Amino acid sequence: MPSPTHLPLRPAQTRPRRSFTTRPNLAAAETIEDLREIALRNLPRFSAEYLEGGAEEERTLALNRSAFDDYTFAPRVLRDISKRDVSRAIFARPSALPFAIAPTGFNGLLWPEGDTMLARAAAKAGIPYGQSTVSNTSLADIGRIPNIRHWFQLYLYGGDAVWEKLIADADAAGCEALLVTVDTPILGNREWDRRNFIPGPKRDLSLLSKAGLLCHPTWLWNVLMKNGWPRFYNLEQFIPAGQPRDLFAIGAWANANARADLNWEHIARIRKIWPKKLLIKGVQHVEDVRLAVDAGLDGVVLSNHGGRQIDRGVASIQLVRASRAVAGPKFTILADSGFRRGSEIVQALALGADAVLCGRAMLYGLAAGGEAGVTRAIEILRAEIDRTLGLLGVTSIGQLSPDIFLQPSPVQRVGGPVA
Repeated sequence: MPSPTHLPLRPAQTRPRRSFTTRPNLAAAETIEDLREIALRNLPRFSAEYLEGGAEEERTLALNRSAFDDYTFAPRVLRDISKRDVSRAIFARPSALPFAIAPTGFNGLLWPEGDTMLARAAAKAGIPYGQSTVSNTSLADIGRIPNIRHWFQLYLYGGDAVWEKLIADADAAGCEALLVTVDTPILGNREWDRRNFIPGPKRDLSLLSKAGLLCHPTWLWNVLMKNGWPRFYNLEQFIPAGQPRDLFAIGAWANANARADLNWEHIARIRKIWPKKLLIKGVQHVEDVRLAVDAGLDGVVLSNHGGRQIDRGVASIQLVRASRAVAGPKFTILADSGFRRGSEIVQALALGADAVLCGRAMLYGLAAGGEAGVTRAIEILRAEIDRTLGLLGVTSIGQLSPDIFLQPSPVQRVGGPVA
C-alpha cells in the first residue's frame, strides 16, 4: 500500500464534483457566476428570462462568452509587479477601474429601486454609471447621488420633440456623456421572453408566470406588494393624458414608437445640440466606426446588445483591435456584451478598448443582493483585473498591448487586415 505522501494521482475524470455557491451570503460569492446562481434563485421566471435571454437561437449570446477563448495570454515573468494600478482615464477623467456600469432597463424588476442601487454602488466605487432611457428611476434622481459620474443612454422614440426633451433632461441632470443606441431600429426577436406573456397585443403575464410569482414570496413582497410595478419615469411625460402609464403600457408605447428611420442625419442633429461627450452604442462593423470618426463623435460602444438583437452576430471583443486601427489613438472605444471576468476586461483593454461596460455582471449582483450585491460584483472584477495584470507581468492598464497575446493573433479575422 503506498504511503500517504506518495499516493497515485487520480485521473482527471474523478476530480471532485464542483458547483457554484447558492448561499445567499454575498461574501461567499467568489465569481460573477456565483452571483448569477444566487440571482436566478431569487427571481421569478419571467424576470430571470428577461435578464438572461437573447434573440432567436441565442447564437450571439453564446458567442459573446466563447469569443474570449480566441485570445490566449502569453505572460512575461521576472518582472517587479509588487505595485499595481488598476485605474483608468475615461474621457480624460480618472476612473478607479477600467469599466463602467452599462445602461440597462427594467432594473426595478430585479430589486426595488434597482437603478438607484446600481448608481450608488458605482459612485462609491469611483466608476461611471450609465442610465438607460427605460430605467425605472428619473434622470434627476440619479443626478442627485453624491459623486456620481452620470452617463445617459438615449433611445430615439416618437417625434423629434421626445428625444430633444430627453437630451435636455440629461443635460439638466448633469450627465457628462450621451450614448445613443443605434442597434434597435426594430426590436430583436426575443422569443423566450415573449413566452412568459399572454400572446397578442395585450402585454400581461401569462397565468403560468403569475403562478410562478408565488414560488418567490420574498421577491413578490419586496418588488410588487411594497412598491407596485416599476415605472418608466423618464418616458411618462410623453404619454398622452388619459392613456395608461403602467410598465407594460409604456413598454408597448416605446416599441410602437421606435425610429426605424434612424440614420446618420439624426446623429448629426444630436451632435449640434449636445455639447458634451457623444457616442453611438451598438456598433458592430468597423466601417461604422470609421463613419463615427468622420461624423465628429467622441467615441463608440462596440455592442451587440448582449445578444438580444440580431442573432448570429459578431462578438464585440472580435472588433476591438480592428476598430482601434481605423479610429486612431484619441477616439474613445468602449465595449460591452458578454464580459463576466476581469481577465476578459483585460483582453479588451489590451486589444485597444479604453474601457468596458458591464451589464449583466452588475445585474447579477443587483438581483443577488441589491446595492451590496453590485458592490460585491465590482469587488470581484477589481480583484480579477488586478490579479490578471500581475500574472501577465504588467503593473498598469497603460502597459497592456496586443503583444501580451500568443501570436499570431486571430484578431485579424474580423474586419479585414489590421494595419
